[in-house]
Amino acid sequence: MTTLFISDLHLESARPDIAAQFIRFLKSEAESADALYILGDLFESWVGDDDPDEHYAVIKKAIRALVDSGTPVFFMHGNRDFMIGAEFAAETGITLLTDPHRANIEGADVLLSHGDALCTDDVEYQKFRLMTRNPQWQAMMLQKSLPERQAFAKQARAASMQHGKSINPVIADVNQSAVESFMTKHGADLLLHGHTHRPAVHELTLDQKPATRIVLGDWYEQGSVVRWDENGPVLAVLKRDRVRGQ
Repeated sequence: MTTLFISDLHLESARPDIAAQFIRFLKSEAESADALYILGDLFESWVGDDDPDEHYAVIKKAIRALVDSGTPVFFMHGNRDFMIGAEFAAETGITLLTDPHRANIEGADVLLSHGDALCTDDVEYQKFRLMTRNPQWQAMMLQKSLPERQAFAKQARAASMQHGKSINPVIADVNQSAVESFMTKHGADLLLHGHTHRPAVHELTLDQKPATRIVLGDWYEQGSVVRWDENGPVLAVLKRDRVRGQ
């Protein structure tokens, strides 16, 4: 059997091709998996579990069907969908995870994270992250009307895109010292995360011992998945069989 890991789908109504591939993925290999872990940014934005968006409703129904088929789904918040809460979990049947999370996969001790906390060189983003992860800030946002929250999300996305264009790509990536400190703090020699959209397997040395960092890719042009069975983890590409807009 295989445990699956994905992240950074950034689902939104403007990209039905991504949703279509995701739903096919859920109905195919995910149904026969031991478990599915979604490590954040499943959605491009999430302003609250009360959002009645029909596109989101289709995704929630597909996840619920997978859970009901017998495959447990675990979800970790990303930097775009950190407002997903208990209502969403109840509707879909997912299990919410804290970031970071320790998991035992095929006898291996794995540290899971979305990955954005490791991008410490991007000081402005870390300030935004600290604010938006604050439970008091989230409670304040949820007191606002749905249109107000949607306007904030639209503004935040525009600002994020502009910020991404204005900084050195190296700054937007993880900081190596932060990675090493993070893994050492949690006693991990294997870290699996997303966020940076730079799929790769990195080998490093911690305390004179070999360690590994696996990075999931995004789903903008093709899917990205880690398949983990008794032979260990494999980072793979999921080809999209439909062109954008179909």
